[in-house]
Amino acid sequence: QVQLVESGGGLVQAGGSLRVSCTASGRTFSSYAMGWFRQAPGKEREFVAAISRAGSNTYYVDSVKGRFTISRDNAKNAVYLQMNSVKPEDTAFYYCAAKKDLLLLWRWVSGATDYWGQGTQVTVSS
Repeated sequence: QVQLVESGGGLVQAGGSLRVSCTASGRTFSSYAMGWFRQAPGKEREFVAAISRAGSNTYYVDSVKGRFTISRDNAKNAVYLQMNSVKPEDTAFYYCAAKKDLLLLWRWVSGATDYWGQGTQVTVSS
């Protein structure tokens, strides 16, 4: 069992940076691939980024490539999303996600997620 708690959301100006964090409880954090999804009002939940169990592989949706960086620290049971050069289109509720037995990071759909964090709001002003 894994419980995910997120923090770091808030208001940021376009072009600025923000880092959201997710801390997990439980002893098996390192056995899960971790990811970030986001959902804007009126839209479906969208995959943003994922990182493999050991942190050696990452994958990003095209719209954030070169701007966002996902990382993890298994010793701290934590995963992070560094958001640089943010755009108003990045405004959304961001969710931390955990998935066991994920083979392909780019095939992670929201419905296959094992555990979700409570989410944190990120608002980018223009």
